[in-house]
Amino acid sequence: MTITFKGIELDEDGKFIHLTITGKLEKEDYDMFVPEIDQKIKLYGKVNMLVELVDFHGWTSGAAWEDTKFGVRHFNDIERLAIVGDKAWEKGMAYFCKVFTLAKVRYFDFTDDN
Repeated sequence: MTITFKGIELDEDGKFIHLTITGKLEKEDYDMFVPEIDQKIKLYGKVNMLVELVDFHGWTSGAAWEDTKFGVRHFNDIERLAIVGDKAWEKGMAYFCKVFTLAKVRYFDFTDDN
């Protein structure tokens, strides 16, 4: 099943959640996709996530706060988190995420051949 809204696509397949994010995230975006992720966690317990950042421009301050709350609330609910992007700051963001989760976090660059 695929849910698409405002440049954010959420593919769901059991314990796997695939988010494709484009543009700039706003608080309202979290109001739309977080309940879907919460439901998956409630159904399956720990989940695996793939977050693709395509032409990503960061967050508004309201969205950054929502992201922090999400990380704290789901500190132990994500088993593996893969972030795919193409900017150095996105790679840094992946390392920063590690303090907000027990998940195994890895960053992959779109230009990598691996």
